[in-house]
Amino acid sequence: MKIEGTGAVVAGGASGMARASAEALAERGARVAILDLAASDGEKVAAEIGGGAIFAPIDIRDSSTVSAGIDKAVEAFGSIQIGINTAGGGIAKRTLSRDGPHPLDDFRGVIELNLIGSFDFLRLCAEQMAKNEADDDGERGVVISTASIAAFEGQIGQVAYASAKAGIAAMTFTAARDLGSLGIRVTAIAPSLFETGLTKLAPPEMAAALTKDAAFPKRMGRPEEYARLAVAIVENPMLNASTIRLDGGQRFAPK
Repeated sequence: MKIEGTGAVVAGGASGMARASAEALAERGARVAILDLAASDGEKVAAEIGGGAIFAPIDIRDSSTVSAGIDKAVEAFGSIQIGINTAGGGIAKRTLSRDGPHPLDDFRGVIELNLIGSFDFLRLCAEQMAKNEADDDGERGVVISTASIAAFEGQIGQVAYASAKAGIAAMTFTAARDLGSLGIRVTAIAPSLFETGLTKLAPPEMAAALTKDAAFPKRMGRPEEYARLAVAIVENPMLNASTIRLDGGQRFAPK
């Protein structure tokens, strides 16, 4: 898909990998809507990106706000062709610990935030993309979710997070089949540790320990590297139904 002239919605877009992706899309001529929490820097980020970028406050766990944010983008841009979602998070709790079994509400909360939130964003983007006029290749849109390499090698204490991210990988393949006849592609990126949020503040010795199992480079990923893959996915119509690892060859050890 040609990026210039498209409309894009980026959930989690006020920071990290999503912000880098929003900036990369805007640089290539997309009109970008930053979707993030009301308390985020979303308004400021949209102003800094320029090019008609807008901000819409959402909570990925609240479907009504996600729907309103996407609707706002469609109203501003006329249509959307690109959706990227990086919103998520996890907790560190074992299946069974000295305190007893993993609290079920905590497990549900991680699934709600990561898996259900990702599916909600996907389905609402697809609803709007299906209304688009297909391009010369028959394409109407592309949605990129964010999994994690924890989906494949979850560490001790990541049972809820790994389950949610594995769900995103499974969802991606099946949703791509569901939406293929409409010309809508669905992919996911599975990053290793990236310099975002708290990990960005990790001292060098801690960062080295966390990435010692990588093949190369032995460091955390950078937000712009996620953005470069997101751009490549958008531009290459043969990238579909896959969860693509972005990890420098890292495989998580048990802990």
